[in-house]
Amino acid sequence: MEVIYFKPIAAVGFVAFSIYWVYKVVDLYWFRPKKLEKCLREQGFKGNPYRLFLGDQYESGKLIREALSKPIGIDDDVKKRIIPHVLKAIETHGKKSFMWVGRIPRVFMTDPELIREVLTKYYKFHKNHHDLDPITKFLLTGIGSLEGESWSQRRKTINPAFHFEKLKLMLPAFYMACNDMVNKWEAKVPNGGSAEVEAWHDIEILTGDVISRTLFGSNFEEGRRIFELMRELTALTIDVIRSVYIPGRRFLPTKRNRRLRAIDKEVRGRINVIIDKKMKAIKAGGAAGDDFLGILLECNMKESQEKGNNKSAVMSTEDIIGECKLFYFAGQDTTSTLLVWTMVFLSRYPEWQQRARDEVLQVFGHKKPDYDGISRLKIVTMILNEVLRIYAPVAELTKVAHEDTQLGKYFIPAGVQLMMPQMLMHHDTEIWGDDAMKFNPERFSEGVLKATKSQGSYFPFSLGPRMCIGMNFAFLEAKMAMALILRRFSFKLSPSYVHAPMTLITLQPQFGAHLILQKL
Repeated sequence: MEVIYFKPIAAVGFVAFSIYWVYKVVDLYWFRPKKLEKCLREQGFKGNPYRLFLGDQYESGKLIREALSKPIGIDDDVKKRIIPHVLKAIETHGKKSFMWVGRIPRVFMTDPELIREVLTKYYKFHKNHHDLDPITKFLLTGIGSLEGESWSQRRKTINPAFHFEKLKLMLPAFYMACNDMVNKWEAKVPNGGSAEVEAWHDIEILTGDVISRTLFGSNFEEGRRIFELMRELTALTIDVIRSVYIPGRRFLPTKRNRRLRAIDKEVRGRINVIIDKKMKAIKAGGAAGDDFLGILLECNMKESQEKGNNKSAVMSTEDIIGECKLFYFAGQDTTSTLLVWTMVFLSRYPEWQQRARDEVLQVFGHKKPDYDGISRLKIVTMILNEVLRIYAPVAELTKVAHEDTQLGKYFIPAGVQLMMPQMLMHHDTEIWGDDAMKFNPERFSEGVLKATKSQGSYFPFSLGPRMCIGMNFAFLEAKMAMALILRRFSFKLSPSYVHAPMTLITLQPQFGAHLILQKL
């Protein structure tokens, strides 16, 4: 009898289970997106109708590929090459619009006050990790991958490493790395003559060297090998992000997946060896050192002593490795793009190049740049701010509503993405005036706050509590590099220079930056 009744019961259970999962899938890919679409449309947002699976990604990808297929003129609107899909959507549906990223609606935020609110309320609006293949976590790690209380605690632990007093201690490392690059260039340029250099390649090496020196101190030679591995890891991760995400793809033994895991294993192993050496030295009574890793370990040990048994408040070795990897990726990429575009702009505007050079010579003469002098470089700071306005390191920031949220007069359901396009906001004539597309550092002569009508108008390093923790590090490095370059060379664009900005996470010159250096 038991056997007789078992089959119908099992069949009913199987059918019920199947219906449940079919409903879950249909709800995820149809009912829920349509519900979100209805909610947005009722509030006046416009966009294309939802299409199963595809969304607007196919058309967006096509527009981006077409835009990147050819260079642009030096004075052309860079937005048409970098965010053509965003321009198309806004042109079609207006500023109050959205587009579909798969099954998720992405709303454009172009009101400075709403942008400020999204970027300051970090507990309601989280980073957009939903659409990324989990294998990207080999690169996108550390504090940047955390949310809520975990992020808050990690930020508290790391903050001391980026305090001005700690950055001062790293200045000699900045100087040595920058001086190495300038000497390398000087060797290429004959006395009284000129020579062409591919500045982008050399600047990438420079910023990688700075990271290696400031992260590991006396172990920076080992750090250089880690830098090479991290560059390869970045390139492979970008390739993953740009391809269509297929659930479970990370488990496939593809050549790319195997290489990603091999790099991650080697990087973690090498950093772990350096951490062990540093910890043994500290426990033996030695100083933690002035490098980022030493400062980080010291801060973590203090946190451990204060928190006692609260293990969640203390970073593990894996956590520290993650922060080191993030320091490489974010610190190197952001500063290198800032420096290369600064040199490109100063090549185009020799009057600003000369004003910056005069300031550097007035402040330092031919002496070694120091922290106090660097902090007095007003014109150089104005120039860097203007470069960040026109060519921000990233073209857009995207956040996700963690919960149903009231944003100004709008109701934003959980799961909706909000895009804050820096490139649109930084070029808006209503905010910056009719010369918004012109290079004019003078607009920052009284500082950033006076130059903007609202905090949400200018945010190259984001805003609020989650503003980039390495911003001051990047500015200090960039000022040191420009001070040494400006007093040794004048420079202009080479006839072989091709203007083709493109986004590889950050805004980079697709074909490099060929410049003509003249020794002073």
